[in-house]
Amino acid sequence: MLELKDIHKSFGPNKILKGIDITVEKGDVVAILGPSGSGKTTLLRCINFLERADHGRIILDGVDTDCRTAHKKQIYWIRQRVSFVFQNYNLFKNKTALENVTEGLIVAQKVPRARAETIGKELLDKVGLADKYNSYAVQLSGGQQQRVAIARAMAINPDIILFDEPTSALDPELVGEVLDVIRRLAKEGVTMIVVTHEMNFARDVAKKVIFMDEGSIVETGEPKEFFRAPKEARTQQFLKRFMTEPEYII
Repeated sequence: MLELKDIHKSFGPNKILKGIDITVEKGDVVAILGPSGSGKTTLLRCINFLERADHGRIILDGVDTDCRTAHKKQIYWIRQRVSFVFQNYNLFKNKTALENVTEGLIVAQKVPRARAETIGKELLDKVGLADKYNSYAVQLSGGQQQRVAIARAMAINPDIILFDEPTSALDPELVGEVLDVIRRLAKEGVTMIVVTHEMNFARDVAKKVIFMDEGSIVETGEPKEFFRAPKEARTQQFLKRFMTEPEYII
């Protein structure tokens, strides 16, 4: 469904991504782990052309796009099929929850307002915000704002949703409500790539776990094997630090 081939990205002299290759099948939940600065967020942003990779290809549903030379129509085509959920929500502060969800449908996809509002309400209901249609961001908790952002990402009926550390900006007591929404999406077969530090979530929900460090993929595996018996020393070191009760064998 999605293939990333030899993705490179630098900012000045700093090489952030050093030849990333990933394959995502329909219905997969791929968790990307790694320390800060390992290139995880930059990788997601390159997939959706929020950053333009210096080199590499993105193949989505058989359509091959050269990252370096992609033109506006190609980028628009990808963005209509790949949604992005930001760690800091990125909601319009002057719009209600419902307006945040429907804005892209009405403006970008020219969906009639009545139809867009029906879709928006259905999605807000789905993420547990049936009573917040008319609430502004300032009236919502961080967890509620992130759930609005997830509903907005779902509104275009994307092929894939990218999550950039969706719980990192939340107070600890609000993390669970967002992860529960993502778990439900996974059970429904929604294809997702999730950058996260939530190890239990990655172990329980992901079909594939990728560990990145210094702009490269160090190790990839199924969650059970990855967490119980990581092969690479750098992966072992990382898991020792981030899991309070290690379940892996060294």
